[in-house]
Amino acid sequence: MPSSRTSRPPAQRAPKRPSGDRPSRESPVARLVTRARRAWDRPLTAYYLILGGSLLITVLGLVMVYSASQITALQMSLPGSYFFRKQFLAASLGALLLLLASRMPVKLHRALAYPILAGAVFLLVMVQVPGIGVAVNGNQNWISLGGSFQIQPSEFGKLALVLWGADLIARKQDKRLLAQWKHMLVPLVPVTFMLLGLIMLGGDMGTTIILTAILFGLLWLAGAPTRLFAGVLTVALVLGAIAIETSPHRLNRLACIGATDPGPNDICWQGVHGIYALASGGIFGSGLGASVEKWGQLPEAHTDFIFAVTGEELGLAGTLSVLALFAALGYAGIRVAGRTEDPFVRYAAGGVTTWITAQAVINIGAVLGLLPIAGVPLPLFSYGGSALLPTMFAIGLLIAFARDEPGARAALALRQPRFGRKRAGGSVSDRGPRRWNTMRRRASVARSSGER
Repeated sequence: MPSSRTSRPPAQRAPKRPSGDRPSRESPVARLVTRARRAWDRPLTAYYLILGGSLLITVLGLVMVYSASQITALQMSLPGSYFFRKQFLAASLGALLLLLASRMPVKLHRALAYPILAGAVFLLVMVQVPGIGVAVNGNQNWISLGGSFQIQPSEFGKLALVLWGADLIARKQDKRLLAQWKHMLVPLVPVTFMLLGLIMLGGDMGTTIILTAILFGLLWLAGAPTRLFAGVLTVALVLGAIAIETSPHRLNRLACIGATDPGPNDICWQGVHGIYALASGGIFGSGLGASVEKWGQLPEAHTDFIFAVTGEELGLAGTLSVLALFAALGYAGIRVAGRTEDPFVRYAAGGVTTWITAQAVINIGAVLGLLPIAGVPLPLFSYGGSALLPTMFAIGLLIAFARDEPGARAALALRQPRFGRKRAGGSVSDRGPRRWNTMRRRASVARSSGER
């Protein structure tokens, strides 16, 4: 081997670097996952999930209401599209409320908290006045508006509790009062119990469960200690046990969990036939409009048990699609609540997400025979204008909060320039470092040793 005069070893060539123009050897699946992650982390992801998911659930619900309610309407000597037309009217009004709520500033939402709460309490009191309140299926929870139109004030109590509770906790957090138990509990828990008492006077156990879930969601977001949670939960369980023990009807519903036979006196008829509907649907269902159980076998096919008819006509694919839409909606609500710096937005978004998610879980769990039948509709999906209107207003709240995120504002400003105005050239990073937050916040004030 030849050597240099300086007796140095011969220079070795450095290995060639791969050219940047060469295609990556990354598998198509890995590339797809990478693109999905990038799309999932975009600023407008929550906005599109809330808007698209809620609209898809509402439209699919209208289709299923039309399919599931035809036989019931004909049995009542009404046109086959009777319930669909009423639901379509409610959805149209709800769309206007959604658009209005999505364009309202946060300050106006906070200003509406007390009027909505006062109106809900007034209507709940009027329900119990003879001649004004109307009983439906044994529950005194309705007010007649004339003709075939009725309103259920307890549905608006959910929206009232979310807005008022979020505003109350946010103001106390600003004053650093949440470190004291009395300020965390009062007046949130007494006012919630007042709403629960007014609703329970009419016998609506399902709505009280939803309001209790909203209360726990607000307390959790406010950073309530474990002992406080345990105390409130114990009181709620005791009151619930008393309400169940004093009502044979509720005891029968509890006994029908997991039932596969109607039982004596057909006490489990509804739950069992809901299982029959799901079981006969198969993978892709019997076809839209081809349900057998809605022909008088399944009670409340277009309201509380519309998910069973969906499983029978659209099969497992249809029910999984509905579950995926609710899961996306819940994730987007959690994302909005977790990334905001505004306490009111965090509590309101968390309360709305708790409301819709808990109600969907209770309704679907009852149809699957995993939970007792609570008589609550599937949000945005079941028939019922009183439930649809406040829910769509709450979805409008989430849309407004999602649009108000710094990254979402910048993205929308770039995509929707106004005439006569320059596009916003500053990026989100110009406003300061982004802080990724968790939903659950602890008060910054130190607690005393005897408070936890």
